[in-house]
Amino acid sequence: MTFLTKRHLHRRTLLRGAGAAISLPLLDAMLPAASAAPAEVRRIGFVYVPNGIIMNEWVPSTTGADFDLKRILKPMEPYKSDITVLSGLYNHAAADVEGGAHAKASGSFLSGKPPKHTAGADVHSGITFDQVAAKHWAAETRVPSLQLGCEDSRMVGNCDTGSSCAYTNTLSWKDADTPLMVEVNPRSVFERLFGNVDMSLSTEVRERRALYRKSILDETQQNAQSLVADLGAADKRKLDQYLTAIREVEQRIIDSEQNPLVPSIDKPAGIPFVFSDYVKLMFDLQVVAFQSDLSRVSTIMLGREGSVRTYPEIGVPDPHHPLTHHRGHPDFIEKVTKINIFHAELFAYFLQRLKETEEGDGSLLDHSAILYGGALSEGNGHSNDNLPLVLAGAAGGLRGGRHVAAEPQPVSNLFVDILNRGGVAVEAFGDSTGRLDTSA
Repeated sequence: MTFLTKRHLHRRTLLRGAGAAISLPLLDAMLPAASAAPAEVRRIGFVYVPNGIIMNEWVPSTTGADFDLKRILKPMEPYKSDITVLSGLYNHAAADVEGGAHAKASGSFLSGKPPKHTAGADVHSGITFDQVAAKHWAAETRVPSLQLGCEDSRMVGNCDTGSSCAYTNTLSWKDADTPLMVEVNPRSVFERLFGNVDMSLSTEVRERRALYRKSILDETQQNAQSLVADLGAADKRKLDQYLTAIREVEQRIIDSEQNPLVPSIDKPAGIPFVFSDYVKLMFDLQVVAFQSDLSRVSTIMLGREGSVRTYPEIGVPDPHHPLTHHRGHPDFIEKVTKINIFHAELFAYFLQRLKETEEGDGSLLDHSAILYGGALSEGNGHSNDNLPLVLAGAAGGLRGGRHVAAEPQPVSNLFVDILNRGGVAVEAFGDSTGRLDTSA
């Protein structure tokens, strides 16, 4: 237990209660009087969208600072100065090997290593760049990395032309032989972050125990009241905003669990019925994980490769993947464009939450490098060239407000840049040939 004083609060102070432990955001009280500013804590994240993009509605027509945002990127307009649109990057690790096109794309994307063509347990690819960062910070965080998803997370079976579901249903690989399963249930993510829950127990046992637990914030209320008495006005406001955000996330999970409209056979407890609510809840969990410094690395798949999700809420009742094989049909192209725009709108929400969350001398977005995009450009042809990518944040001097049209080069060159901007010094990664200059 950390002892609290009016002079200095340790960065790893926890609010404790029975079955709960909540880390705190960076507060002024954590800085000793007359001390220098603390070293910047940096975060790395990736938001993945499947099945390709309608590139004519994505790639800006101009480069540099005076670039245009076409229809798909238009939702990011409020954050134009915080984003760098990247073009010219390819993933040829997926090009010259056997296997389903979607499985090869996502199975090699973050590693730069070609996946083994198999539908069995002998899957093989390469460590992914997010896990390089996770290992670097593992001793400093409670949760080395978050792997989140909003769709099917099974890791066995044939999901694409003889290729294992492990290649389509996750992005992160701990090493060449160990894909990391994504978590699709917000309740499980929340308890992993804030509750002292034994994840080795069965889901049924954990759910039964949860019935006897109060709200996590209720469990820690006494400790929180003691802490607030020792804080200045600015820290009290920051702590109140943080705890309010946690309570709101928890309440949304509870509401989802109690929603009779959710078909329990398809969705485990805690998943909102409306897709946009689901994605926003997962984004908010990442925000509080970053804010509390419980984790500095996250990936989230808005959908898996080959996804057949429908989007009736935006007027697209057709399954996503078949639409991407549009063969030039204008109606299909328009429907895919609407899906691409919808995903961009959800990412803009994530940027908003990161930017409005104060930390130190800036915001969480200022201290992050968040990549958005996918492993395919044109889904109609399963292209691995000129990948659709946007890099957001300002970690490590990253400067937004530009379209960088790079000379054709491996996407792994970008991962080398992101790792170094995150404070993880590497000279090479995957099939990289150098470090991409994202300041160009």
